[in-house]
Amino acid sequence: MDTRVKILSPDSLGRVRAEARRLKLVVGYFDPLLAAHARRLAELRRPGDTLVVVVREMEGSLLPLRARAELVAALGVVDWVIPAQDAEAIIERLAPDEVVREEEADLERRQELIRLVRARCGAG
Repeated sequence: MDTRVKILSPDSLGRVRAEARRLKLVVGYFDPLLAAHARRLAELRRPGDTLVVVVREMEGSLLPLRARAELVAALGVVDWVIPAQDAEAIIERLAPDEVVREEEADLERRQELIRLVRARCGAG
């Protein structure tokens, strides 16, 4: 299956809300996508949820927005992915049952990865 079909434009959000019984929206950067992200999304997924992930643009990202969206879409627990500049507009349009903000945790995950890489490379 080409999981890129799970990536939606902001113009196609109406069908997500119409199809979802219980809509859970997760907002984050996913730069880069790590095993910790996959575990967290699996934790957040509950039976009956439609799990939509908003992948936000971020200054100085390692990967382009589209690449990050494609990686998140490849995760089986994720129903839909929306690459977006403005997460607030998506939240307002979708009116999800629950919103989980992961931006701060994503930045911490990224910093931890940078620390580990530097330590292994002897760059302190």
